[in-house]
Amino acid sequence: MDINELIAIVKKKLTDQIDIESIEIEDKSFLHKNHSGNQEGRYHLKVILSSNELKNLSRIESNKKIYKILDYELKNFIHSIQILIS
Repeated sequence: MDINELIAIVKKKLTDQIDIESIEIEDKSFLHKNHSGNQEGRYHLKVILSSNELKNLSRIESNKKIYKILDYELKNFIHSIQILIS
């Protein structure tokens, strides 16, 4: 899977299952290119989203919800994910 496909899937899954006002997903894989443990086909994503639904949850609960939705992608294609909620 390439990064553009992954971003499209992540965006669709999150917007289908969470009430989101806006979402932006950035590929940050280049920041980790020369790190040990960096694997081909595993990406580093930064997810910036605005969601009243998630703002009403604790940070731990909102992250758990996102991780549950993205379980397959996290196990297979995402090495690292940064989540910013406003």
